[in-house]
Amino acid sequence: MRRRISSAAPFALAGGALAVGVGGLYLAALLVAGGEIDAGTTVRGVDIGGLSRAEAIQKLEKHLSAAGPQALAVKIGDRSGSVDPRQAGLTFDTRRTVERAARAGGDPFTTIGGLFRSGGAVEPVVRIDEGRTRAALGKLAPTLDQKVRDGAVTFDQGLVREVAPHSGFTLDVNAAVGTLRTSFLHGKSGSVTALPARESKPKVTAAETQRAVREFARPAMSAPVTLTFGGERVTIGQAVLGEYLKLRPDRTGRLTPKLDDKGLLAAPEVAGPLAKITGPAEDARLRLDGERVVVDTDAKPGLEVTDKALSKVVLPLLTRSGAAARTGEVATQQTQPKVTRENAAQLGLKEKMSSFTVNFEAAEYRKKNIGRAVELINGSLIRPNETWSLNRTVGERTKANGFVDGIVILNDQFTKASGGGVSTVATTVYNAAFFAGVKLVEHGAHSFYIERYPEGREATVVWGSLDLRFKNDSGKAIYLQAKATDTSVTVTFLGTKKYDEVTAITGPRANVEQPGEKPGAKKACEPQTPLEGFDVTVDRVFHQDGEEVKREPYRTHYNPRDRVTCDGE
Repeated sequence: MRRRISSAAPFALAGGALAVGVGGLYLAALLVAGGEIDAGTTVRGVDIGGLSRAEAIQKLEKHLSAAGPQALAVKIGDRSGSVDPRQAGLTFDTRRTVERAARAGGDPFTTIGGLFRSGGAVEPVVRIDEGRTRAALGKLAPTLDQKVRDGAVTFDQGLVREVAPHSGFTLDVNAAVGTLRTSFLHGKSGSVTALPARESKPKVTAAETQRAVREFARPAMSAPVTLTFGGERVTIGQAVLGEYLKLRPDRTGRLTPKLDDKGLLAAPEVAGPLAKITGPAEDARLRLDGERVVVDTDAKPGLEVTDKALSKVVLPLLTRSGAAARTGEVATQQTQPKVTRENAAQLGLKEKMSSFTVNFEAAEYRKKNIGRAVELINGSLIRPNETWSLNRTVGERTKANGFVDGIVILNDQFTKASGGGVSTVATTVYNAAFFAGVKLVEHGAHSFYIERYPEGREATVVWGSLDLRFKNDSGKAIYLQAKATDTSVTVTFLGTKKYDEVTAITGPRANVEQPGEKPGAKKACEPQTPLEGFDVTVDRVFHQDGEEVKREPYRTHYNPRDRVTCDGE
């Protein structure tokens, strides 16, 4: 019987041979590779070829951090800085890096493939803690952010200075997170990474500053200007002009000249010569003939130069060339006095309404401060229904305004401060207003009683918080005359009496409180004698045709004046 040979036998044999061949290669590949990672595999120069995953992770954790950047150099605009990757939450993920480097699996075909290839360089995986990255960038931002700087042109001692414009940059923290990660992964030694930022363009460009210099600044500082005021010639040099001259941008960024005309008018180089021909109007000088007001000296008109008139002439001259072209005449204008021989009677300045005097012990600071306050108050004209203010009239009691340090009351204790003594003037004005019968709008007494003043009829002032104000409700104008000596101050109200007489009735002291004793200040101590505190009421009584027509009570509280002794007293 003939045997049938299956046609599949050769194929089975071939398949068996093939199986034997593949198995041999697989075994050979396992013996050669010896691990899970292809030979020749490196991560940032660290060789992990032939290692198991655990071995590779251990080796990378030991060496990879040293292979990474120690600091990332960054910049925004022209400012540079650095970021510590670890503080910014940037590290290499060794486990995921090894997973990327390892063969995909242990199947024969992948393993056998390892016989015919080497691993090569593998890019590490970056782990990022975005919260820490944003925090590090937020801390870095203030050192790298730049404010936009407009171009500018300034003047210094008659010289032109051009300031170059500069764009502003603000770090975009959200966008910078990815940039920083890329820099950590791919940045090379010595490279600087530009972080994303929002740019602000300057409003005034370099081209505009160059134009302003060419068309205005250089011509303005090329020579002095000469001004004439009513025949008086004044030459103003470039240094003085530049001090009061500015170039300011308009809404379009164009630089336009601005002259501080008030400042230039007050500059010694201008104000000095002008003082020879200008001055305020002088009111008619009034005096009393008995109880009646008469004109003692006629009024005089004044002459002034306004800042607007000065600016109108100076600015056009600055762009001209040549001495003749840089000369101009500034208009002057006459000012009229408020009180003249002709209008004194029409204003109602016909009689003495009241007068009051306060005496004080002589002291150099009182002489200066009281004298200065009197100078500023004297001649005040208060028209009907106007309110007069001591603080507004006298101004702040500063050295620049002519005042010196003197004794004042602060926190129920004598101390030194500028303007000490002005309250003596305030008390004098208050009493003159009291007996003139005008409406008392604002006043305040000292915190404790001072013996030289009438009880309940005195006033103090504090710049910015306490004023002395009265309203002229007499129906006619009121003119204040103020005079001072080294030991007294007198204030007189001239006008038309609304009442025949105004008197004061002072009640008894109530709620008397005894003083204590406290130490003086460590520096500049002022001794203080004790005096009781009390309450007192003063009635202002108005009389007309021999009858009382109105009464106003004024209640005052005085704190005790504690005894204060100073070292060595």
